[in-house]
Amino acid sequence: MRDDIPQDEIWNDDAARRYDTPGTGMFAPEVLGPTVERLAALAEGGRALEFAVGTGRVAVPLAERGVPVTGIELSRPMVRRLREKVDEETVPVVVGDMATATAPGTFRLVYLVFNTISNLLEQSAQVECFRNAARHLAPGGRFVIELGVPDLRKLPPGQDGVVWSTRDDYLALDSYDVLRQRLVSHHVRVDDGGGARVFRSQHRYAWPAELDLMAQLAGFALESRHADWEGAEFTADSPSHVSVYRLPEAG
Repeated sequence: MRDDIPQDEIWNDDAARRYDTPGTGMFAPEVLGPTVERLAALAEGGRALEFAVGTGRVAVPLAERGVPVTGIELSRPMVRRLREKVDEETVPVVVGDMATATAPGTFRLVYLVFNTISNLLEQSAQVECFRNAARHLAPGGRFVIELGVPDLRKLPPGQDGVVWSTRDDYLALDSYDVLRQRLVSHHVRVDDGGGARVFRSQHRYAWPAELDLMAQLAGFALESRHADWEGAEFTADSPSHVSVYRLPEAG
């Protein structure tokens, strides 16, 4: 596999067509519902900006809740899928990199969900993502990140991969490059005829403490960290976290 494939090549027309899984996976009500509820509360009646808005999995139901939502998205195919659901007036989108692109106006909430900050493959780009969030926020505004905790404890000596899902029609594993803090997520889907389709995406993993330092560099302070969107306690065994960072109030 070629190293450092651009994200706009990974999230192409084929990936965009297969991304939405209504009612299941990340679109399941028990997954999506608490996400939207928590983000609506954190927006406190103000405008929200989603980095990597994708096909609108979160932005569309959040807008339906009455929260004005704008998106930034690098992949034009993903934006085209979003436009099949809502128009530009409902969820305006700026096409660009979430670390550098600018959306008009000021927001009370910026959010980045479902591990997407890891799509930025350099630490410097992840730091710039925090800074970009800070540039868009009003004083006292919040930046919310949902990110998995690396599974490195599961790696036995001499092995660089972890299988994390096995079904009759689906196999998923992550392979790690611990020197560069990278992983490649491999997804193998088997159709009814026995044919297999492989999708791979590259990521840079980051520990919660590293994110906290990135936040400090951008002027944020950690407000809360939970294991999920419903507020479960974050522990050493939590596979992921939802972290809320906040800018100081004015004055």
